[in-house]
Amino acid sequence: MRTLVIAAIAMLGVAMPAQAQSESLAPDLLTILTSDQPQTQLMSLILTRASLAEGAQARILLCDSAGDLALREAPEASTQPMQPRGFSPRSMLEGLMADGVQVQVCAIYLPNSEATQDDLLEGVSVATPPEIADVMMAPSTRLFTF
Repeated sequence: MRTLVIAAIAMLGVAMPAQAQSESLAPDLLTILTSDQPQTQLMSLILTRASLAEGAQARILLCDSAGDLALREAPEASTQPMQPRGFSPRSMLEGLMADGVQVQVCAIYLPNSEATQDDLLEGVSVATPPEIADVMMAPSTRLFTF
């Protein structure tokens, strides 16, 4: 019996690094964006796109002023193309959504703005704190915050 327990512990020691390694190859990624600054917004979305190219499964949470990116009538600054490739934060967000990235606004965004659910882009939903907490607590989740 003692030999069996030792063998089981040894097998767990071998299996756990393999599991951690496979998780690190394709981590879940939660990008939390709060900044209203277009350069910060665009860079966070560029990094999210780059992570997708590396195999990550991404999700975007827009809070505070960054929630305005998800409005049908987005702020003009977020629609202006930037150098060097001519993307805007809004065009990058729409491209990520077209690629299947889930985009949500924080649960407190709509109640604390003049916007309503009808003002959000099609496909953007309102996140609930328990659902985001589950994502944040998952061992494979990496957080990007901007």
